Amino acid sequence: MSSLGDGPTRRTFLKVMGASVGLAGAASCAPPDEEILPYARQPLEAKPGVTVRYATALMLDGLATGALVRCRDGRPIKVDGNPGHPASLGGAGVFEQAAILSLYDPDRAMRPRGGRRVATWEQCVRAIRAGLGHDGGGAHLILEPTSSATTLRLLARVRERIPRLSMYWDSLEPPSPQVRQYDLARTRVVLAIDADPLASGPFHLRYARHFAQARRVGDDMARLYVAEPTPTPTGTMADHRLPLRAADAAALLAEVLLALPAQSVSAPVREALTRIAGERRHGPWAAVVARDLAANRGRGATLVGARQPRITHAMAHLLDSALGNIGATTWFTRSALLAGAESDGIAQLATAIESGGCHTLIVAGANPAYSAPADLDFTRLMRKAGLVATLSGYEDETAEASSWFMPMAHPLESWGDGRALDGVASVVQPVIRPMHGGRTVDELLAALMGENADGLALVRETWQAEARPDAWTRALEQGVVEGTAERRIEVPVPTAEIIESGAKTMRPPALELVFRTDSKVHDGRFANNAWLQELPDPVTKLTWDNAALLSPKTAARIGIQTGQHVALTSFGRTLAVPALIVPGHADESIVLSLGYGRTGELSVAQGAGVNAGLLRTRSAPSIADVTAVPGPGPTHHFAVTQTHWSIEGRDHVRHATLEELRHNPDLTSDQRGPVPSLYPPIHTTAPNQWAMLIDLSLCTGCSACVVSCQAENNVPVVGADGVRDSREMHWLRIDRYLEGPPDNPEASIQPMLCQHCEKAPCEYVCPVNATVHSSDGLNEMVYNRCVGTRFCSNNCPYKVRRFNWFNYESHIAETLKLAHNPEVTVRERGVMEKCTFCVQRIRGAQVVAGREQRSLHPDEVRTACQEACPSQAISFGSLTDPTPELAAGLADRRRYSVLHELGTRPRVQYLARITNPNPAMASQP
Repeated sequence: MSSLGDGPTRRTFLKVMGASVGLAGAASCAPPDEEILPYARQPLEAKPGVTVRYATALMLDGLATGALVRCRDGRPIKVDGNPGHPASLGGAGVFEQAAILSLYDPDRAMRPRGGRRVATWEQCVRAIRAGLGHDGGGAHLILEPTSSATTLRLLARVRERIPRLSMYWDSLEPPSPQVRQYDLARTRVVLAIDADPLASGPFHLRYARHFAQARRVGDDMARLYVAEPTPTPTGTMADHRLPLRAADAAALLAEVLLALPAQSVSAPVREALTRIAGERRHGPWAAVVARDLAANRGRGATLVGARQPRITHAMAHLLDSALGNIGATTWFTRSALLAGAESDGIAQLATAIESGGCHTLIVAGANPAYSAPADLDFTRLMRKAGLVATLSGYEDETAEASSWFMPMAHPLESWGDGRALDGVASVVQPVIRPMHGGRTVDELLAALMGENADGLALVRETWQAEARPDAWTRALEQGVVEGTAERRIEVPVPTAEIIESGAKTMRPPALELVFRTDSKVHDGRFANNAWLQELPDPVTKLTWDNAALLSPKTAARIGIQTGQHVALTSFGRTLAVPALIVPGHADESIVLSLGYGRTGELSVAQGAGVNAGLLRTRSAPSIADVTAVPGPGPTHHFAVTQTHWSIEGRDHVRHATLEELRHNPDLTSDQRGPVPSLYPPIHTTAPNQWAMLIDLSLCTGCSACVVSCQAENNVPVVGADGVRDSREMHWLRIDRYLEGPPDNPEASIQPMLCQHCEKAPCEYVCPVNATVHSSDGLNEMVYNRCVGTRFCSNNCPYKVRRFNWFNYESHIAETLKLAHNPEVTVRERGVMEKCTFCVQRIRGAQVVAGREQRSLHPDEVRTACQEACPSQAISFGSLTDPTPELAAGLADRRRYSVLHELGTRPRVQYLARITNPNPAMASQP
């Protein structure tokens, strides 16, 4: 139940903020005071206890994703997607949701320092400017990739004022000057090769939304082919999935191109493709894909992962061009990123340091001591560089080796700007003053030139040239700057010479090691976020760890089992990593996630996983040749949630093909009526009767809903040991079920939460009446009645109730308590908790409607999971006045209840998963 009185009070908030300012050091100089209200339409007075939203953007890998941040009493408490931003379209991924917890992280850097002594911002800047000299000779600057117009403007001025200052970009993948754009809503056949466009990447929220539109069940339902080394959320959505080594992606694309009609590809190009295809081990599979793509000219698309070499992307361009997809479902724009195009690369910086040509090194927002290729040994190089100054949000690996350090402001504390993948610009505006006196990269660049401008002035100077006088206000209000999208450009179709040059570089390893950014901590920047560390991986369900993922056959050949260590050797470097056997993984391929094994002042990340970057080199940053043998060390006990509360063996996940559904529309539905019950009817007398519907054909399993629920409902984390003991507290989980052979099983995804049963088994066994039924159909928990018998959990067939064995919130830092939603009770130990259908939102909307003397609008209440879902797989509303989406779902003949035969009559219903397999693939893998 909700409680307006729980959570941090304004007095607590002011006390913590005062302590934070004190920690910044009495001698440090804070930015000038300014009165700001971050929302564009500013009320005359911010009312205590009233939630207000403002538009901003969050940056990842230099690109922006639009967000709406909910603020309560001067502090942000929730991040949602901005419906008007092209990268989010209203959805919000796990990284955006977890930004709230990162803001209040007590491990964030709190004070500037020189050596080990507390310093001021001015002292740090004076030391850096002294190192720069009059022209920057012997000085070097490292930045992260950026699309900020303000940063680019300042960098241009820095080049003029400090002409000999060298600049480098800390980037995992070398960027391309042009970017492929896709309209997946218009596609009918999609081929994804070593790519996960529906759950990762700068536009994945948009792609998930658009592909869901193309995936609506019907005669024109899109078909998805996926070839990948390890299962991904996109792979679980596939109609046909092929386990494929990353090093073989180019060969598969060559086979698809060769299977097209002869006139589609010129003879010289076919000759080069033949050399790339080699033995054509995937010929039948590739031939079926080629025929399907050719039959849907102008309505197909080929997506290739970022880690693939340029020759693979070139062949994807060639394939789409041959099929008439360029200009229809896919096109090119200029890249919005500045990252590497004007740099000689960080390897050149290493050479300069080794030769004594670097006496000043400035690191602005990057962490090269952790992320740079291992063969550079960048930590050692930093010790030879003379003065090293770092601007970072944490005292991380790079900060440890720095002589001067400055805390960086969190994105929710910063003024700035950035562009989405399609070039649309957004203004980044703060919701709270920097808690620890942090500064932005833009403010550091201005300081290098002797200027003392603040972030707001720098950003406004960039956009003040807009023609309309209200452009600035509209940008703040809408979250986007109108008319800034990049125009389409023409990119030449790859020639035979380009394909031939790629053929000469094809040297697939016998056993490959694939590096990937992690689904939870990305490249390590989110490693200190407990919400993300405890979030189960969408496929493996692994938490608080990374692992060497490999197939059952490869594991048997090496002689290891899950949990045993495997010694990986690549380019003379060896790393022992615990192995995790994954059904559906490609043979002779090992996939290892980056972002773990962190050091520095990061208490949450300490001890979580191993640093895969120790095996990354300049010559093989993404795919490397590796040898693997059983390694030393005891068996590792992974914190995996897949087997917790297992309810396998029943038809709770229903699945059919589109063809089967045509012949029998009731194949997946509950064909019988309600199961008879001895219990009296539930009196649901309220005008609204709440219900939820989840379309399993659209759910990607990305877990955005899980983190959104955690942020909204103050769900605690329990740590790796707690997860190992099956004590995780998530109110919503994403179950994954496999069917078929272990080398390539078919996966099904199902979000599982409290079903809010009308005949709830938990209600009848509670001895203290702590779990009760509301008049509007909710299964409620009265926390102050619960005595922790756990009878309700034992009697719940869905296993969705969580018992908090310990008072998980009692030991957290005061700043973390500021992340709590004040409208939801913070539970102490000894009570049962579970999904409430975000009852606080329901009651809040009812209060507003009552004040205005009207009934609720159909779409006035949206749950946190529904609001975050990028594919709109979740519908919620009242059965008495449903939204159009809920009404359509309830009328769909695919609708069914999980464990219908028990007679629980749940208010959460599902639409069966429908796939659209190609009949011609029946005899293929």
